[in-house]
Amino acid sequence: MKIATVLRNDDYTREVEQELKAKLRAAGGAFCFVEGPEAMPDMVISIGGDGTMLEAVHQYGMLPAYVGIHTGHLGFYADWRPEELDQFVRLVIEEKNPHVVEYPTVACQIITKDGQVYHKWALNELVLRNHFLSTLVVSVYINGVELETFRGDGLIVSSPSGSTAYNKAVNGAIVHPSFEAIQLSEIASINNQAYRTINSSLVLPKHHEVELFVKNPEIMIGLDREQGVWKDVHSIVCRVGTGKIRFARYKKLTFWSRVRNSFITG
Repeated sequence: MKIATVLRNDDYTREVEQELKAKLRAAGGAFCFVEGPEAMPDMVISIGGDGTMLEAVHQYGMLPAYVGIHTGHLGFYADWRPEELDQFVRLVIEEKNPHVVEYPTVACQIITKDGQVYHKWALNELVLRNHFLSTLVVSVYINGVELETFRGDGLIVSSPSGSTAYNKAVNGAIVHPSFEAIQLSEIASINNQAYRTINSSLVLPKHHEVELFVKNPEIMIGLDREQGVWKDVHSIVCRVGTGKIRFARYKKLTFWSRVRNSFITG
């Protein structure tokens, strides 16, 4: 098995990586540690937090299976703690075919006013804001039919797993990853006698798409950990992605157990 690691940049995380590699080598399994997506690893182990996992999936893409070891606060994508490395190594040796779950992604097309099309995707979410931190103005269409003209701080288009991230912070729904869906949520919408929005999160199925027609000359687009300023964007089209991110589950921990551990019990 070819294994790659992606680390949070701190000394403790690097120590955990070295300990993990030593234990895997001592266990005598057929492991080869590789670097870079061109090496086509079978498994990518993210050691850090959820941000590290997002970095890993964008570095290595949708072919490997991912495992998370958290070295700080509890990570939603991470199953393992550093003190559980012995158990993890034993299960990797014993279970040749671990249970693999697949999490849907958000697929996005960013279309500029001069007709250029940029294809992007996110495991968690796309976040759209006005660059100058003033009001974002966007015409929202669903399947080609106008829903509203949004005015406010921003919009979030999240995947099911991303529904527990920024989306949850703006009171969006938590969606189980077995649903192939995206969710559109508003950030601080303006609702008064002049301007009205739906002011509620919308969960859209796989065969639906949301199109955001941008009225601001410069906007900030965030895709997971990547963010940047875009000029002269005409529209952004989001739908459920055709590709999914695969997670190897050596520990039997349900999605709702993750929700409980992350937000209630710690």
